[in-house]
Amino acid sequence: MSTDPYNAFITRVEPGEPEPGPLSGQTLAVKDLFDTAGIRTTYGSSLYADHIPDRNATAVQRLLDAGAVVVGKTHLPEFAWGVLGQSEWYGTCQNPAQPGKTTGGSSSGSAAALAGGLCELALGSDTGCSIRLPSAACEVVGLKSQWGLIPTDGVYPLVPTLDTVGPMARSVEDVTLMWSVLTGRPPPAPRLAGLTIGILRQPPGIGDGRETERSDAAESWVADLESLGARVVEARIPEPSANTWPQFQHEALQSHAATFPSRADEYGELMQKKLRAAQRAAPDEIEAAYRAIDEWRRYEPDVDLYVSPCYAIELPPDDADELEVRLPLTSFLRWTNLTGWAGLAIGNMQLVARQDEVVLAAGLAWERG
Repeated sequence: MSTDPYNAFITRVEPGEPEPGPLSGQTLAVKDLFDTAGIRTTYGSSLYADHIPDRNATAVQRLLDAGAVVVGKTHLPEFAWGVLGQSEWYGTCQNPAQPGKTTGGSSSGSAAALAGGLCELALGSDTGCSIRLPSAACEVVGLKSQWGLIPTDGVYPLVPTLDTVGPMARSVEDVTLMWSVLTGRPPPAPRLAGLTIGILRQPPGIGDGRETERSDAAESWVADLESLGARVVEARIPEPSANTWPQFQHEALQSHAATFPSRADEYGELMQKKLRAAQRAAPDEIEAAYRAIDEWRRYEPDVDLYVSPCYAIELPPDDADELEVRLPLTSFLRWTNLTGWAGLAIGNMQLVARQDEVVLAAGLAWERG
């Protein structure tokens, strides 16, 4: 078993015999938020430090049935609520691609293991940025699947209305193959020709009144997109009609109702702070947030897909203050969880559309040039 200089894993596993299938023998790192039968699953917490599930999450099982072999459970911030590769319980995950910079979170270890050559495939989850930000920071590929398509059972919930599961790898081709296994759908054919792409220079906010970051980074990809047959136009996404943050807080609190506040002292300091803030969300604000999300999910875009950076500020150091950087670092990512759309990170380039097939087809065309 190779060494892990990046602290990418919480638990290492000797790979077993692979099943025959499209992923046969490919090494798989699984975010330690997913249940794995007979393998310690901590959810990044001290509460579950010795927890060993008796069954696999459906997403894990589908990859195993296709021949992938698990080599370990990867690092994440506590209960996946964090945008940096920091953990009070399991240390800091290191970024192989950009040493000294954050890996991003919360699928920190999955991205670091890929970037560091410790696995060929990885599984992550994304509630606000958690597959795409680490993929961008560690210069790999990750798909935030459209909401509701890939099963989330056996994955510790954070915010079920926003939670998604998705594949991560070092190429769009490998991500697409994993996606096909996870969904049972055929891989889409590469396609950019004839599509209209909206360049997003400023993302919508989450309705809290905070002005989001602007970036012209996507400009650098326009010429290549056009050379592959796409038409690129300026685009904006409408703002939500209310502050959506109370919905996030409400569901996060519900996800922890069995252990918080009754076992609050077993949570890390940052997680306690976030859950206590969540207790202050008012019922009328929560109701307005759900209405705003429902309206947003019915929005019909006037382009086929969007292109933007994943992050638009300088990537913070791995010891940054999470509360200070979490909003500016993730402003180009969070809105897609609220709309329920698909987001594909190819390094720091993000492609967004309503359906997975559209972003994967575009990503394959981009990768093949």
